[in-house]
Parts: sequence; structure tokens; C-alpha cells
Amino acid sequence: QVQLVESGGGLVQPGGSLRLSCAASGSIFSRDVMGWYRQGPGKGRELVATITYGGSTNYADSGKGRFTIFRDNAKNTVYLQMNSLKPEDTAVYYCNLVRGRMNYWGKGTLVTVSS
Repeated sequence: QVQLVESGGGLVQPGGSLRLSCAASGSIFSRDVMGWYRQGPGKGRELVATITYGGSTNYADSGKGRFTIFRDNAKNTVYLQMNSLKPEDTAVYYCNLVRGRMNYWGKGTLVTVSS
């Protein structure tokens, strides 16, 4: 069983930055893929970025050039550095871990981009 706990959300002005963190309890294995998804107001959940244990990354077009995902395997933690934030980035951001057929989710952290 894996538990994911996100932190780092909050209110930020357009153009600002935030760093989200996701701490995973239990062991992280070399085949685990971790990632961030988000769900904006009135929208479905969408991919933000994923990262493999070895550090290979994948980004949605919405965050390319602005968001960076990275992980510290020793700390069982994945991060999302978000720069140049826009109002349309406002959403609940969820941490995700995929292990084989198992899909684990955190409870989410709210990011609000507003002046």
C-alpha cells in the first residue's frame, strides 16, 4: 500500500512560482512512475507531467517550458516546480503513482493563480 501526501499549494499572482511536493510512504520501486495531474474548475482531471524512477520525463503541452518535474528517490518524493503561472493553471493538483496495474492518488493540493 502506498500513501501520497501533497504539499506546497497556495495563492500566487500571475507570473509567480510555486513548488509542489509529494511524499510517498512505503518503498518506491524502480518500475514506479510518478506524476502530477490537475483538475481545474468545471474540468476533468488532466495530465501535467510524469517521471520514471530513472528520471525520464513527460509533460503536457500546457506546462512545457514552465513546469519541471523531478524526484528524489532517496526521500520517496516527487516535486513539481511551476514558473510563470497563469490564471488557467488554477486547479487542484494531484500526485499519482503507477505500479503495474495499481494506481495511487493523493488527496490533492489547491493552486490558485490570481491577482
